[in-house]
Amino acid sequence: MRSQNYNKIINILKAKNFKNIELDSVIESKFILQRSGENFKKYLFSFYNSDGQELSLRPDLTISSVIRYIQNASNKKEKVFYTGSAFRKSYNKKDVVVRQIGMEIFSSKNEILDDKEIINTSLKILKSSKYKNSRISLGNFQLFELLIKKLEIPDRWKQRLLKFYWNEKYFSELLKRLESNLDIDPVVVAGDKKMYFKMIKQDLNKVINGRSYKDIIKRFEKKINDPRQPETGKKSAKIIKNFLKIKCPLKNAPEVLNKFFKKNDLNILVSKDFFPIKDINQKDLKFEFSTSIGRGREVEFYSSLIFSIDVKKKNQFFNLISGGRFNELTSKYLGLKKIPAVGAAVNLANYE
Repeated sequence: MRSQNYNKIINILKAKNFKNIELDSVIESKFILQRSGENFKKYLFSFYNSDGQELSLRPDLTISSVIRYIQNASNKKEKVFYTGSAFRKSYNKKDVVVRQIGMEIFSSKNEILDDKEIINTSLKILKSSKYKNSRISLGNFQLFELLIKKLEIPDRWKQRLLKFYWNEKYFSELLKRLESNLDIDPVVVAGDKKMYFKMIKQDLNKVINGRSYKDIIKRFEKKINDPRQPETGKKSAKIIKNFLKIKCPLKNAPEVLNKFFKKNDLNILVSKDFFPIKDINQKDLKFEFSTSIGRGREVEFYSSLIFSIDVKKKNQFFNLISGGRFNELTSKYLGLKKIPAVGAAVNLANYE
């Protein structure tokens, strides 16, 4: 990376009143695993300190920035940027060390305005590059949440689908199970029914292994009376698959989404509030909306806005900047207090 290009980005961020901060290269492994799960451990460069505490080289810079903000015990709005490398194990040597410049706004008072600022700053960085053919794709995880909440499937299925939305491969397996009712083993259900009808004739106060017949019967009732009819799972899976195929010009997104929800008898109304920026008519920059943006990229901490700026070189698109809002990262994944936050990262390897 040429220092001239680096300085271009730094100057843009300083002009926007983002404050430069230093981040720790090493963080506690538990914070990473709470966010990404135990399976993510295979990507970490980990070791133990003299106190037996497991530490890791940071796999991304966002989590280090969030921990710093919390440790400073600040509740005030703060606009920061930072530079550095993220480290992940990979078969591709180029992906082991990724250099980034990141920016974040913590403790947003007006989330829509701060979302706009992050996107507009990202577009300014794009403009400072040499690329003449690019696109910005926007999505919003809350739309998927609204969809799942309206489907006639058990709560346990809603929780599964929301949790594994970002994991494309496993999510596809879940949909196959949903449409075929594979989580309901007919042999097990038949056995449960037999035991259920036998137990309801017994003394309900009788106790087995610390549990009363009454409690066990309630459990059997839930297992054998699954609220799905044979066609319900198949119908829900089809709706989800079709939803994740939606891609259109950003200006058409509310209309396209509302037509989709109406067609599937789902009482959801999408307003322009889901989209912090408008489709601006710019030469060589395409604005699009996608319901599947971010999936497969391990960005499971995003809670609403998600965006990606990609640039074209050698007839291929490469990611230059990606970001979004992560209000639940601290509370849901790190077990700390909730802090509204939005940010983005510039992939310096693709900045020219």
